[in-house]
Amino acid sequence: MNGHNMPDTERDTPALPLLVVEDDPAILELLEEELADAGYATLTATSAEQALATLSHSEVALVISDVRLPGIDGMQLLERLRREGSTVGFIVITAFGTIDQAVEALKQGADDFLTKPLDLEGLREAVYRVLESRRLASRLASDGAANSFHGIVGESEAMQSLFHDAARLADSDAPMLLLGESGTGKELMARAVHAESPRRDGPFVAVNCASIPAELMESEFFGHVKGAFTGADESRQGLFQAARGGSLFLDEIGEMPVALQAKLLRALQEKSVRPVGAEREDAVDVRIIAATHRQLEEEIEAGHFRSDLFYRLETFSLRIPPLREREGDIERLIPALIDKHAGQQDKRIARIEPAALEALLGYDYPGNVRELENAIMRAVTLAEAGQLCHADLPQRLRDQGEARRRACRETRADSTLASTATQADWPSLEEVEKRYIRKVLAATGGNKRRTAEVLGIARRTLYRRLEEE
Repeated sequence: MNGHNMPDTERDTPALPLLVVEDDPAILELLEEELADAGYATLTATSAEQALATLSHSEVALVISDVRLPGIDGMQLLERLRREGSTVGFIVITAFGTIDQAVEALKQGADDFLTKPLDLEGLREAVYRVLESRRLASRLASDGAANSFHGIVGESEAMQSLFHDAARLADSDAPMLLLGESGTGKELMARAVHAESPRRDGPFVAVNCASIPAELMESEFFGHVKGAFTGADESRQGLFQAARGGSLFLDEIGEMPVALQAKLLRALQEKSVRPVGAEREDAVDVRIIAATHRQLEEEIEAGHFRSDLFYRLETFSLRIPPLREREGDIERLIPALIDKHAGQQDKRIARIEPAALEALLGYDYPGNVRELENAIMRAVTLAEAGQLCHADLPQRLRDQGEARRRACRETRADSTLASTATQADWPSLEEVEKRYIRKVLAATGGNKRRTAEVLGIARRTLYRRLEEE
């Protein structure tokens, strides 16, 4: 989906610095260099106590902390910050990671969990995801209910144009036709138009034309009198009468039989209906709002839809754009839908895992807003400890997100190779590895056991590498 692929982390870096907490000088230097290369400013601390002192007088965008620290460890640092009400982003790094420790870190309010030896590209991606998640949450908190139309969220140009047109057409009593793919929210727009109209205090009656058997449609729409047909033991009002003084929403009008379309057209023209078996017309004051995902011009050519009814409805028509055309709206819809379904399930979702946010933002959504909402409803249902996680999402979202990340890494690797292929003075990968080993060895004072730990390799592997120099 255009606009939602993860950009290089060099772009859109935050104004605030990142705080790196690490007691190993070599790793601290490595993290500083890597983050600086990605465009981030950094502050550093070699203990949790020093980190707390820094945080007392400096605002930071994100804390990246080792777990094993002298004195207060990284987990205790995280717990203390959350207890004091700090919402700063937090990534935990450890060489001794376990699944249980990862789960505990997330429960304490960590945004991500990485293990040593660090995958530096993975670190960049994690930093980007956490900062993007925090940026989104901050933006939504400041935006409030702006850029919405009777509960429909949308700040994209396409949706703002739709809101403007819908508000102008709401005052009319003329029939309206809503066009759009399945899942774009046509019924929500119909309800919004009704709420904006002078009929807002009247009833809003919705019916899906595809769900009513053809032989019952006339009675359902126009009502019947007692004895009109077998089983009609008493008179019954139809949908038109039920919607009197308000709006009648006919969803999937393209599924309506042609014979009933003629009677609907007459009802629109005469503003009256004849119940089945009745001798006289019944005046009804109703505004019709119809909707379809079909191409009605094609249905007319095929003989499945009346052209005169189409032209009557199409005069006041609105097209609901698919989600792929609503640039930037997905990131507004996600928290709104999380809040909606968390409220319905009496749950509190305080955080969304960065990997989950990335997957939600990067998916293509052929089922549009309905598919997005169903994915979030599932994730909220499965969420534990107040956090919506990547594993809570439907498999198709997780699979596409992983495919995007692989493609992104391959593209970046190809780009890097292409840009450096002509740089004859650049060191080889083997030389870079040797330099790094010597650098870590010097930082540990020649301690080969500690050097092997930092590098994440066995001591015998380290000895072999040193012998090869």
